[in-house]
Amino acid sequence: MSHTPSASYADSGVVAAAKPLAGLLSWATRTLSIRQGIGAPALGIGHYANVLRIGDNLGLAISTDGVGTKILVAEMLRKYDTLGIDCIAMNANDIICVGAEPLALVDYLAVQEARPEVLEQIGRGLYEGAVQANITIPGGELAQLKDMIAGVHPNEGIDLMGTCVGLVALDRMILGDAMEPGDVVVGLASSGMHSNGYTLARKALFDRGGYRIDQHVDELGRGVGEELLEPTRIYVKPVWAMLSEGLPVHGLYHITGDGLLNLNRGEHALGFDLEWLPQPQPIFDLIARCAGVDAAEMYRVFNMGVGFCIVAPEAAVERIRAIAAEHGVEAWALGTVVKDERKRVWLRLPALVGEGEEFQQL
Repeated sequence: MSHTPSASYADSGVVAAAKPLAGLLSWATRTLSIRQGIGAPALGIGHYANVLRIGDNLGLAISTDGVGTKILVAEMLRKYDTLGIDCIAMNANDIICVGAEPLALVDYLAVQEARPEVLEQIGRGLYEGAVQANITIPGGELAQLKDMIAGVHPNEGIDLMGTCVGLVALDRMILGDAMEPGDVVVGLASSGMHSNGYTLARKALFDRGGYRIDQHVDELGRGVGEELLEPTRIYVKPVWAMLSEGLPVHGLYHITGDGLLNLNRGEHALGFDLEWLPQPQPIFDLIARCAGVDAAEMYRVFNMGVGFCIVAPEAAVERIRAIAAEHGVEAWALGTVVKDERKRVWLRLPALVGEGEEFQQL
């Protein structure tokens, strides 16, 4: 009986970034002491966003990210009008994780050829994302790099990324250092895959599963490509409403690559015991089945239905869930913060424990 080996993110060509980044980070870190006073970083490297001191107890939060290989799915369908939403989401969701209100984003779009109809679609998505995040797009850059960019179709390759800024009072930054055992982890529903794990997803669905990009799948209720292009949810408005109301939020986590292992980021030495998780959307089960991806790898690579987490005292949970609901976002109490200097993340439902960059079966 033949056996199809299971797939992993590494098998798809994506490796953990810590080791390759070490040399670059050593030089970037040296720049943190170049400026004193105005413009000096208030944080080290490694948070969702850094914060620059700009005077009067104010900090300028700054972060950068791109859409990634989700773009290849858009190229396969020749449908680009949601990529701008993803670009805004990946940046603005990170900015708010330090307690800052996102203000503006500048985009960088690299193309093989500047095609007006494609640029208009991307602009439309950027506008929709800006509305959802309540930010402006005061500038950007278009680079025509015919010899450098490659896409699915000849001369149609693109790449899209952005840099976002926001404002935060320096004495109100949210860094995770206020969390304590007994705090509750509230998960906000994702809209689907968001913008992470697409290299593995494409290998699983198209190479292993044999699906066509336009093939309708009953369990998804639509075509594979349409499902994969579902825009990343932007959490800025509900989370900012919670902060503006003065709720005692102790930690904010954008669940992107590394899944719920993102909870061990930040300035704390605590663990997370998540006793309940939502049923992931059908696309995740389809990926797992097509390539035999085990639960540990699925929860390491994908958000699995939880796109953002808020850590707060139990007394604030009901109000957090109510505000999320007011903004059309489902929210659940997933578990609690626990004492654990190893910063482990326990997922009781799939029986996994995560430490560092990996989940393992309990």
